[in-house]
Order: sequence, then structure tokens, then C-alpha cells
Amino acid sequence: MKPASARRQPQDEEPTTSVVIVGSGFAGFECARRLVRRLVKARASNVRVTIVSPVDYLQYTPLLADVAGGLVDPRFVCVPLAGTLKGVRAIRGVVDSVDFDRHLLSFTDPEGRPGTLSWDRLVLTPGSVTRLFDTPGLTKYAHGLKSTAEALYLRDRVIEQLELAQVDENETRAAARRTIVVVGASYSGSELTAQLRALADAAAKQMGFDRVSVRFVLLDLADRVMPELGHKLGDAAMRVLRSRGVDVRLGTTLKEVHADHVVLTDDSRIDTYTVAWVAGVTPSPLIATLGLETERGRLKVRTDLQVPGHPEVYAAGDAAAVPDLTQPGKIAPPTAQHASRQGKALARNVAASLGYGQRKNYRHSDQGLVVDLGPRYAVANPLGVHLSGYTAKFVARAYHLYAIPRAVNRWAVALAYFTDVFFPRTVLSMGFNPRTHAEFTVGEVVQLPKAAGAE
Repeated sequence: MKPASARRQPQDEEPTTSVVIVGSGFAGFECARRLVRRLVKARASNVRVTIVSPVDYLQYTPLLADVAGGLVDPRFVCVPLAGTLKGVRAIRGVVDSVDFDRHLLSFTDPEGRPGTLSWDRLVLTPGSVTRLFDTPGLTKYAHGLKSTAEALYLRDRVIEQLELAQVDENETRAAARRTIVVVGASYSGSELTAQLRALADAAAKQMGFDRVSVRFVLLDLADRVMPELGHKLGDAAMRVLRSRGVDVRLGTTLKEVHADHVVLTDDSRIDTYTVAWVAGVTPSPLIATLGLETERGRLKVRTDLQVPGHPEVYAAGDAAAVPDLTQPGKIAPPTAQHASRQGKALARNVAASLGYGQRKNYRHSDQGLVVDLGPRYAVANPLGVHLSGYTAKFVARAYHLYAIPRAVNRWAVALAYFTDVFFPRTVLSMGFNPRTHAEFTVGEVVQLPKAAGAE
């Protein structure tokens, strides 16, 4: 008997055209949502839209640092596919392979059972995975920030080590427990460092120890903090981080990672029990198995997001090398902002390929970045206007509330923001997130040779 996830409806009930979307990240989610709306408006009842994803939700990754810092409940950075993507069939599974000649997709469901899907239009948006290097001990002792499980683990880990330091009679070991090393000074790593600093400050107040005793070290091979924000805002972020006691070391990264210490590329040693790896992402391993042309590991697509040589296949998001028409010769960066807008373009162009509407090239107008740096401070450059401090804080939080694609999630996150203004953060280690759930998973990460330059 076939697995339930791979069974088909009787022929007389099955639509004649199948659109299959791989991945429920920003690009895939937005494509599914917009495509169904277009098909309903066009009364195209003969088209079925299916989304295949290992998880049953869209994860709003820009708020994972807030989860790690104990500011936002993890449930509300996840938007469920059921009920949100009305008219879309959702299948839990990891896509293993794609047969372009036979128009078949093979996947494995959460119980390890194989399944297949046929498609007339295929949309590849499998996203990205953590980018790792072959640094000894990295996969065993460091943890990332690519999922709510990892965010929760980091939160619990920091609190647990601070609690253990309170009763540890060995002063050297206690100091190591109060040392947190974060690798990656892009906006994700900087936000994580700032939020963990705020969490540690709250813990110091509630547990009764000096906040200065908690040491944060932020590493990056780059020569600037958040170079994507430019010199002015990058320098502002650097000043804020250092004013909060963060030891920022540029041009430096990890050489070795051990259970109780790390060795840096300058051969210095830092005693620590907590290492967070936020040093970039790389396209999903699925892309390398497709036998299609890639650029920097990302699937090559045309300006209308169609895969060259395969008019029935489209791709976007972190796994696709989407030409940036605003900067000829460059490809769009792997950001949530780009992925969401590419999802909208995907919906329009896939519908057009089915005879509903006109296709258009993807053209992105960069509206800037927002970076939340903890209590009372943020930096942002909306529409090219450089902001910092309270003004940027308001803009950053307003943007996230606007961008989260579900009203109840917006409400819950807004309430968390409001609560953070008037009440101290709750500091406790929940203990429900085992270490194994947060480890870098084999097959979900790509290991690369040691880096020679910046991320």
C-alpha cells in the first residue's frame, strides 16, 4: 500500500493541472498564497496547488534573535500553513529528488515513508541551511540560529550556565560559564548578541550578580560590523555593542571549538561553554542534486524566475541566483525581504504560464534594513534614510509587525514588545529543549573548507 501522503484522489476528482511548491519559507509561502488568490479570481478550478515542506509553518526568521533573548514566544514567529494558506494542499516531507523528464518529485515524510508527486509546474524554493566550515569541534559544540529549536536552546543554554556559575566554586570555570562567544557580525549575529546581552542583564538583576561579570565576544572575519548597512550605521552599531560590554573582534574567527573553550585564528584562547554560530547560510543541499546550472551554489534563473531550459520550472529565494535588475551583473542577496517579493513575482508568472495574466520580470526596489540592538536602540536605513536610537527602534518593530503575515502573530509580538517596555524579562531555563534537537543536523548543513575571507 502506498503511504497516505502519496495517495491520489480518484481521477474524476483530481484537477487537471498540478502546481507543486517546494519549501515553506518566505518565497514559497508568498507564492502559494498569492497564486491561489489569482487562480480563485480567474475561476481556475482545474488547478491544484501543493506545498511540500519539512515543517507545517512559515518561520519568521528575523525574530529568532528575539526568541533567543527571551523577548518573543517561539509560537508567534511561526505562521501555520493550515488555515493561513487556504486552498493549498500541504504535505510534510523532505524532497529527495526531482525527475524533470517525467515531471515527478520524490520526498520522504516525517515517519521515513517515501512518496511521489507529479507536477505540471514546479516551484523550487527550498531555502538555505547553515553554512559551516571544517573547523574542529564546530558541529559538536557550537549551535546556530536557523530554527526556533536552536533559538530556544541558546536561551536555555545561556540561562543554565549563568545559574551554574552562581554555585560553581571554581572561579575560572564560573567565569567561562559567564562567557558567550558569537561568531558572525552581520545583522543576525549582531541582533543575537544584543538580545542575549539583554537576557544576561535581566538574569544578573534577578539572580543578584554583577552584569559586568557576563562577557560577550563577537567574532567575524570581516573588517566591519554589518557591512551591508554601510559605514555610518555599521559604526553606530559597533559603538552600541561596545558600550554594552561586547568585545568585538574583527578579522578573527574560530580555529578550534572544545567543550569548555575555543581557540581563535590568532591563536588566542577563550574559555567558554556557549558558542553561537551565525556566520551565514548556503543554499539547500537539494540544489546540488538537480543537475541544473548554478551560480555560487544557487540555482540559475532568468529575470522572470524561470529556470533556463525548463519552461515549466521556477525558482526563487535563498536557493536561487536571481538577477538583480537594479544592479546589473549582480544577484539578489538571500534576505527575507527579497524572498517575499520574489514569491509575489513567482505567483504572477506561474499563473501567467497557465494562461492567467501576464508575466513580468522581477525587479526589486531595496527599502533598506532594520537591525534591533536590544533595549532602547536599533539602526535602520528605510528608503535610504539613516536612523538610529529610539526612532530606528520604532521603525524596526513597526516593520516586523507589518511584515508578519498573520494577524494573531502580529498581536502576540506587539504585546511582547509592549510588555518588554514596562516589565523585566522572564528569566528561566525551560528544560524542554534537548541539546540533540538543536544540533546541526547532518544533511541540513553544508560543510565548506575553512574560510579565507569574510562571510
